[in-house]
Amino acid sequence: MRIFITFLLTCCFFWTSAQEDFLALQYFNDGEFDKAVVFYEKLSKSNPRRLDYLEGLVACYQQLERYEDAEAFLEKKIKDTNVAPNFIIDLGYTYSLQSKNEKAEAQYNKAIKFLSKNPNYGSRIGAKFLKYSLLNKAIIAYEKAMALNPSLNYNYQLARIYGEQGNIEKMYVAYLTLLLEGKTSKSNVLRNIDAFVTEETTNTNNLILKKVLLKNAQRNPDILWNDLLSWLFVKQKQYESAFRQEKAIFKRTEGTNTNRLIDLSDIAYNVGELDVAQEIYYFILKETQDETTRLDSELQLINIQLQQEGTSTLDNVEKKYKELLQIHGIKNTTLRLQIAYAKFLTFKKNTPDPAIKLLKDYLEIPLNRESVAYVKFALGEILVYNKKFNEALIYFSQIQRKFKNDVIGQNARFKVAQTSFYKGDFDWALTQLKVLRSSTSQLIANDAMQLSLLISDNVLEDSTQIALKKYARADLLAYQNKTKEAVTILNDILENHKGEKIEDEALLKQGEFLEQLKEYEQAKFNYQKIIEFYAQGILADDAYYALGMLYENKLNKPQKAKEQFEKIIYNYQDSYYAPTARKHFRRLRGDAIN
Repeated sequence: MRIFITFLLTCCFFWTSAQEDFLALQYFNDGEFDKAVVFYEKLSKSNPRRLDYLEGLVACYQQLERYEDAEAFLEKKIKDTNVAPNFIIDLGYTYSLQSKNEKAEAQYNKAIKFLSKNPNYGSRIGAKFLKYSLLNKAIIAYEKAMALNPSLNYNYQLARIYGEQGNIEKMYVAYLTLLLEGKTSKSNVLRNIDAFVTEETTNTNNLILKKVLLKNAQRNPDILWNDLLSWLFVKQKQYESAFRQEKAIFKRTEGTNTNRLIDLSDIAYNVGELDVAQEIYYFILKETQDETTRLDSELQLINIQLQQEGTSTLDNVEKKYKELLQIHGIKNTTLRLQIAYAKFLTFKKNTPDPAIKLLKDYLEIPLNRESVAYVKFALGEILVYNKKFNEALIYFSQIQRKFKNDVIGQNARFKVAQTSFYKGDFDWALTQLKVLRSSTSQLIANDAMQLSLLISDNVLEDSTQIALKKYARADLLAYQNKTKEAVTILNDILENHKGEKIEDEALLKQGEFLEQLKEYEQAKFNYQKIIEFYAQGILADDAYYALGMLYENKLNKPQKAKEQFEKIIYNYQDSYYAPTARKHFRRLRGDAIN
């Protein structure tokens, strides 16, 4: 019985202590220091070794300006605890709160002297100085500790302090020292310095980093410096300069791996730096013997060639595809070649029948299930182009069933909806789109929502669905690269279905097509008409964004572009375009964009 009573008392003690701990912290965080101090006084007496309780009590005394109590408590703790340096700094800060700066300075210096006895105190002392934003004192403490014991490394803490002080060069040096000594990873360093580097080549922080890296490279020719210089040049969109660094890395590692070169070439290609991308792909072709890498580079070079206009280009490209098929053959490792050639025959040469045969023949060879899905997906797209909707739906549905929770499965479901839309089966399209609106892919979900709203709004308004069928036909014509015909169909809607809900959709879609035809002024008129007459509609933010991009990229009117993006930021905060609009707005305003 006595043991049981003891057990109950012990449980009550711990429960009471935990409750007091919770209340103390709650009151402290709420700024009710007069209530928090009562609990911290109790807790510090019953738990004299709990540093968080002791520091909580000191903080309460300081906040309540009970400086004499704080001093008495700290002086006692300095004598009888092994964390004396912490309390010495607390005492110094208590003096500084009373403007007793000389006494405060004496305590800070006294704490730093502890390092002579034991440099391992560096971590505690530095952290305590940082707590009170005494950055220079923290630097002194960390540097002294490292000087006394070279095995200690506080460069990470020093780098953070230098960054906070704006001493950028010292910050870079500290981070790079950590990296060179193997104390941290490259990704960790880049994550920390990324906030200080911008796209602007003339930015002071960028120039300092470049100087530090070049100085290190001269002193110690390690490929680490080429690596970091390449990262900086990519950040600054200087892809040619980045390529020079990557070539140096490739040659100094005896050309064992082209992955870094491939990554850089893909970046340059995706941002439209086609000349640089082309140069890198040619370099890869010259240096690698890997068949897959060579084929991928050849295909990317074809994509660059296709950016040029003219029928002679198409003839040359077709000749190149045939050469590649002869070299690489029809096998499971040439999947990208088969699909690329089939799409070229369809969307560039307008000859879908041989493309369909090519892919159907390719399906006859042994392929893994993912490869089969990609071929069927491409085949479905080509069949839609050829207006063989039912056959296309079979392929898309097969992919959808087998890859239900995969992105390709969700894409296939969207293709089912889109194909059904083209053929005028709006109810089935809506059924598929409702599922996709909760897709894990934001892009698919957004496309699904837009098409779903287009169909549902217009099906309800017009039981004959005449205007919607015209819109679907225009969309299909554009998919078949018959953009002028699509614009004509949309004109028909705008002339014969005025005032109907589909009007703003037709204006927006026609604006997109007019941009493709380089009729920029007419496209601008369409977007402005949506803004003027449908400012409360669901496409107003789309129109502002399209107009902003048109002003920025085609009409070279940055001030006008900035005004459109600003409208989205302030009037359409929940818009899908809001994050991108904010970035464009800041850049056009002249802000440094990371």
